[in-house]
Amino acid sequence: MEDRDFVVIGKAGESSPFPRLFFDKQTGLLSKVGRVTAEDYREVEGVKVPFLAREGDQVVIRVKEVAFNAPLEDSLFEKPSDKSATRLAEAMPGPAYETLQSTSGALEIVRRPPVADFRRDRMEVLPRYDSDSSRQWQVDLRGYDLRQLDLSDRLNDLLHSNFDSRTHWPSSLPSGFDRDRIMELGKDPGLGIRELHRRGITGKGISVGIIDQTLLVDHVEYADRLRFYEEIHSPKNAPAQMHGPAVASIAVGRNVGVAPEADLYYIAEMHGTSRSQGDFEWDFTWLAQSIHRLLDVNARLPLTNKIRVISISVGWSPSQKGFAEAQAAVERAKREAVFVVSTSIEQSYRLAFHGLGRDALSDPNLAGSYGPGSWWAKMFWGGHQQFSPGKRLLVPMDSRCTASPTGTNDYVFYSSGGWSWSVPWISGLYALASQVRPDLTPEIFWAEALKTAKTIRVKHGTAELEFGSIADPVALIERLQNK
Repeated sequence: MEDRDFVVIGKAGESSPFPRLFFDKQTGLLSKVGRVTAEDYREVEGVKVPFLAREGDQVVIRVKEVAFNAPLEDSLFEKPSDKSATRLAEAMPGPAYETLQSTSGALEIVRRPPVADFRRDRMEVLPRYDSDSSRQWQVDLRGYDLRQLDLSDRLNDLLHSNFDSRTHWPSSLPSGFDRDRIMELGKDPGLGIRELHRRGITGKGISVGIIDQTLLVDHVEYADRLRFYEEIHSPKNAPAQMHGPAVASIAVGRNVGVAPEADLYYIAEMHGTSRSQGDFEWDFTWLAQSIHRLLDVNARLPLTNKIRVISISVGWSPSQKGFAEAQAAVERAKREAVFVVSTSIEQSYRLAFHGLGRDALSDPNLAGSYGPGSWWAKMFWGGHQQFSPGKRLLVPMDSRCTASPTGTNDYVFYSSGGWSWSVPWISGLYALASQVRPDLTPEIFWAEALKTAKTIRVKHGTAELEFGSIADPVALIERLQNK
């Protein structure tokens, strides 16, 4: 410990009732709490976790397994009386859920959810963007009226903002902030995808399944190719949510999407239940049911329009209810030649991806425009999320413009994104690949995607590192066509 530099938080000496915290200055990792050292750090779902704690030579704690959002047994908590618990439940009821499915023998759009209304008005003070923070959506301007604000010196904040078709702008904006240009660049799926569209590789004849939140079914990005919309354990009478239109448009959107002529089969589903304010109980049995439903639908589709991929922008872990059911549904999908792309793809298929960052005004078709994603860049440059090219497929994530839930012709720009935006991009690319290679499997697709991917060098201050493997859709499709 003496050979390293540390940042120490806590009162000097031993008089404080709270132990001092020692953070390794080079790695940023917590190395010591009082007299206990933290060792054997391992990455679990993108988070560095110590698996061993020692006091001197004595092992204090040895971690066998780490699970996030694990449910806790009720017996661990002191409960209020039955009477007070009833009053609490009445005061904070959870939403009602319902399942709406097509009439027997039909494939229908069972409901047309209304548009979302964020109920936002004037913004009194523009938030500031903090480059040292990994917190997303720091400058969220969606639906706000900014007309009374002086933004002449707020270029950096605006370049890192989220905004949409309902954002009201002042008449004068700082030079260098072109909101229309930013939106148009954000609509481009990037990395040469539109070149494939010009060659006729658009996903035509392929169907894509999506399981996500309530959809604005009439949005111009995908309304003419939405063949089926059902709801399984979805909030009753809910308006369109922000997530559903975004992932649908990234996968199959007419202007935004990777596979703009693929057909869309969509199920709105909530993988758990909100019991009260801030209390959500995960349950992936509903997700499993939704996967099975799409597979049942697929069995009835003609060979020329089969669902080849299901996009699910969420993941499940062994500690969560419904894990076994979700895994079993994925195994059925494998047997039926349907690729389930989710954030649990590593445990389902032993495949790995990550999402790329991009400056809002950079060219989305150049590999050199990309770097680590906004939420993990700090970890990457700190040495905690680096990986060798050839091991993990890197795909677009940040600076995306998608369909908005606020109107059928509305769009929204997200400066920072998450894996939720990467999953439908991969799914759309698989649809394109399936169009040119009908016998495609996930394993062949992934192996060829890594073989054809690009490696670049990225710089940050004085540091310069090799960075890859960045997907190259044109090279991938050409390789699949020629094999």
